[in-house]
Amino acid sequence: MTAQSDAIETIKAGYTFDNPSIDLGVLMVDGDPDPDVRIRLSMSMLNRHGLVAGATGTGKTRTLQLLAEQISAAGVSVFAADIKGDLSGIAIPGTPSDKLTARTQKIGQNWVPAGCPTEFYALGGQGTGVPLRATVSSFGPILLSKVLGLNETQESSLGLVFHYADTQGLPLLDLADLKEVLQYLTSDDGKAELKEIGGLSAATAGVILRSLVTLQTQGADEFFGEPEFDTKDLIRQAGGKGVISLLELPNLQDRPAIFSTFLMWVLADLFHDLPEIGDVDVPKLVFFFDEAHLLFDGASKAFLDAIAQTVRLIRSKGVGIFFVTQSPTDVPDNVLAQLGSRVQHQLRAHTPNDAKALKATVQTYPTSQYDLAETLQGLGIGEAIVTVLNPDGAPTPVAWTRMLAPQASMTTMPAEWMTQGVAASSMQAKYGQAVDRDSAYEMLARKLQAGIDAAAAEKQAAEDAKAQAAEAKAQAAQDKAEAAQARAQSRPRSSGSSRPAPKSGVEKVLSSPTFWNQVMRVGGDVVRTMWGTAKK
Repeated sequence: MTAQSDAIETIKAGYTFDNPSIDLGVLMVDGDPDPDVRIRLSMSMLNRHGLVAGATGTGKTRTLQLLAEQISAAGVSVFAADIKGDLSGIAIPGTPSDKLTARTQKIGQNWVPAGCPTEFYALGGQGTGVPLRATVSSFGPILLSKVLGLNETQESSLGLVFHYADTQGLPLLDLADLKEVLQYLTSDDGKAELKEIGGLSAATAGVILRSLVTLQTQGADEFFGEPEFDTKDLIRQAGGKGVISLLELPNLQDRPAIFSTFLMWVLADLFHDLPEIGDVDVPKLVFFFDEAHLLFDGASKAFLDAIAQTVRLIRSKGVGIFFVTQSPTDVPDNVLAQLGSRVQHQLRAHTPNDAKALKATVQTYPTSQYDLAETLQGLGIGEAIVTVLNPDGAPTPVAWTRMLAPQASMTTMPAEWMTQGVAASSMQAKYGQAVDRDSAYEMLARKLQAGIDAAAAEKQAAEDAKAQAAEAKAQAAQDKAEAAQARAQSRPRSSGSSRPAPKSGVEKVLSSPTFWNQVMRVGGDVVRTMWGTAKK
């Protein structure tokens, strides 16, 4: 037996499992597929996570579709992001063609067209799908800081804002709530409370506030809010198959941070809610994290630590994660080290950075009979270098693999079909209508309005009191004047007055000399008459 035959037998034995598994493809020998050597992945190792990598156009999306179809057929739920709209056809059976038939016959694949039960989602309803929303509060400061592009200091300050909202009973449901809290803390009414929050400066609060305004202009308002998506709804079956949940992302280039961070929120929420089940023969959910480099670009240390911890611990909840990206170097080492399965499509070395990434990728593979630096650059479309974990957790031999063809359609589902499916979905009935309940925005608005009303009432009361005081003072002055006049009128005249009181008419007559002269004359006449002395 030749060395090559020994290698082939080693690979064949390494991928022969007694427990449930899925087929990835067949071994390539001297550039041709060998249908007798099947390359498989044990279902029990899906929750040990994996990586699908390769340059653009090398077949990553079809590998993702192939894995999703077979996992669904085994009764396990799948979540995947449909970045370019290429995966929607997974819901309908594929269409035979001469080219497809020639390919499947060459690898010994018994190809039968078949679709999968599929649920379509869209972030905040932007696109065709059931709206997916999350509250700002459940998103948390670390994930939101990644979306806002905050540094570590600003991230910790945002954490203090969340803590303040929690202690004050202010629900943070949407961006308007968080924005209102920040505006309140930086206002005259909230400055005292801002000082009580250790480590949060007014300048930092202003930076966060401006970042929120920018995020709102990108349409994030529609994503944050209620009803919040219950991630347990991702784990469902239909007709014995696992439901595939596809997230449509029509405007990914406009808001990549929201997309990648939302996927991380889904994982964090699953980790929080699902019970511990340990190692199982079949997982509950397999999660495909496409365009994984978007998740790690510009991420803070706290964010990267949170990802690494989630990836490490979530396997015990029965969840497997596959990162899909162009190069393994897009994934941090502490995360990459936890990925047990590797499907590496063609890598190119057209630039010094590409050559460096190729060299780093080769060093991460177990020793094999291949010159991996050369083989990886020579892979055809739909071919990959594969190594996974066997049921005992040991790495399988490195295998140059021709991947199987997906059984569902590899074209986009007609838009009208998708629209009809979404409208009839039970998930649409549950999450389709947005809800705006009482939260921090309304509570603080009422508080601020109450303060404004109280200040206005206090000002009015002061003005009223001032007016009343002025009126009382004027009345007192008038009363005083009237009293003085009354006293003057009732005061008796003094006898020693140099100015006698005016005489009455009788007094004036009696005091007149003319009057007395006349009296004396008349009186004299009378006397003379009485005594006979009057002249005759």
